[in-house]
Amino acid sequence: MIRVTDLDSYLASFDGEPGYLDWAAFGPLSPAVRSEAQGDTELLGSGRRTSIELVADHVREARELVAELIGTDAAQVVLQPSTTYGLMHAIYGLAGGLMLGRGEFPSLTVAATRASEAFGSVQLQWVEPADGFMTPDAIRSALSDDTRAVAVSLVDFRTGYRTDLSAIREVIGDRLLIVDAIQGFGMVEADYLAADVVCAHGYKWLRAGRGTGFAWFGERALERIAPVLSGFRGVDGDLPVDAVPAPAASAQAFSVSSPDTLAAARLATALREVADVGVAAIESVLAARAADVMFFADRYEVPVVTPREPGRHAGIVTLEPAPQDAAPLAASLANHGLTVTTRAGRIRVSPHVGTGADTLRLFGDALAAFSSARVW
Repeated sequence: MIRVTDLDSYLASFDGEPGYLDWAAFGPLSPAVRSEAQGDTELLGSGRRTSIELVADHVREARELVAELIGTDAAQVVLQPSTTYGLMHAIYGLAGGLMLGRGEFPSLTVAATRASEAFGSVQLQWVEPADGFMTPDAIRSALSDDTRAVAVSLVDFRTGYRTDLSAIREVIGDRLLIVDAIQGFGMVEADYLAADVVCAHGYKWLRAGRGTGFAWFGERALERIAPVLSGFRGVDGDLPVDAVPAPAASAQAFSVSSPDTLAAARLATALREVADVGVAAIESVLAARAADVMFFADRYEVPVVTPREPGRHAGIVTLEPAPQDAAPLAASLANHGLTVTTRAGRIRVSPHVGTGADTLRLFGDALAAFSSARVW
């Protein structure tokens, strides 16, 4: 397997073609992940028990690496097919008032609505901040005595706004804090232990591909969230044949079936790269790449809605051109070979730490071409 152990080699591992600025949508797999997946596929084709067990051990490795990056115990980590699965485990097991923003990614809003409609035990408390940001102040003003849990995104998928988990913990007190961390895990340092549930997925910024989700359940969450969707793998001990034991006391209770060992191998490989390089080093470079995008946007007078203050954004930079400019700008970006996400008149640009000068040059050229043709 290819091993990345320092920042320079990590940056060099971004071997895709120039023009990709859509890491918030999908992360092309890293060379190390591709190599590991190919090797493990061959092992699983051998039929040898030792080979099967060797690949299966990646489940343990992935859980331990997630725990290392959070700062917790691996027993509190469970692998999931996606972020959404983890969030559903958490939300379906709640009772009482659940506060969340209407602008959150559908993984949260849909799961919360379905849980409320199906069981009636969750009462939704919708928040609609004026600027769309779930800030501590916005949460404080919306809290009520009935609020039992608050769900937020670590990084807002629309704008790149970065949530202050520590400050939210101070605001909500002993209530549960559920975090969708897919847009920031491993890319920015965060006080995950201020939360009670953290769910994420490796198919974006971690470059691990689909099926590489995971969730962490803290002690308070294990005490208060019922494992409603717990399956036969959510118990202690061996296969529960001829009896149905109680759910495990650990995060294993939030398992449905056996994890995909090939997905676990990809996740473990991607997490090892991050752990070896260090989240702080990655965050520093990612902030510089986001600043590069903002520089070009400012140069060609394209409004940016992403907060600019240090620590208030991650890798997402969202542009909000005038309504008449949205389509021409999107067309110019596409014509220059750039991949971004365009939605509802906004253009989300998401570079990674390995986004090179050639891609940024293309981005600048696309904005220049758009600006020269713009009618004021």
